[in-house]
Amino acid sequence: MMEPVELRAATGEAANFEAFFRAGYPTLFQAAYLLTSDRQEADDIAQEAFLRAYERWDRVHAMDSPTGYVYRVALNLNRSRLRKVAVRARRVFAMVPDDDPAATVLASRQVLDALSQLPPGQREAIVLTEWLGLGSEEAGQLLGIDASSVRGRLHRGRTALRSLLGEVDE
Repeated sequence: MMEPVELRAATGEAANFEAFFRAGYPTLFQAAYLLTSDRQEADDIAQEAFLRAYERWDRVHAMDSPTGYVYRVALNLNRSRLRKVAVRARRVFAMVPDDDPAATVLASRQVLDALSQLPPGQREAIVLTEWLGLGSEEAGQLLGIDASSVRGRLHRGRTALRSLLGEVDE
């Protein structure tokens, strides 16, 4: 049987993680959705990232950026998912047609489609900096690359998005 002090400590850590989860899950889910264009995949990635953080919470909560850890895990999970999908696609399909005729009607769908056409590195840099508001230094730390590489990916990604979506006058 647990001692009351240990129970209180465990409950305190669990409550600390619960607050971390409640504060961070919606934003991580949305970032994962921008990366995957699929709500179920985004939900799976976000849940798995937080589960891994929970399993290691004794170490994660002591990190300089527990949020950064969760985002790094989510990015790695997405990369793994993309590799698995690519292998399956090569084995099964020569080409998968886009059966969504509404994609050309809704602007948000057009942006998601354009994002999905970018290489993963460019898409990650755009989501981390433009949508989440991270600086190139922070994004570089999460991606494991230099800030200058993030800026290069951003430049190429923005150029590709402008081409895919058409020039927009501001």
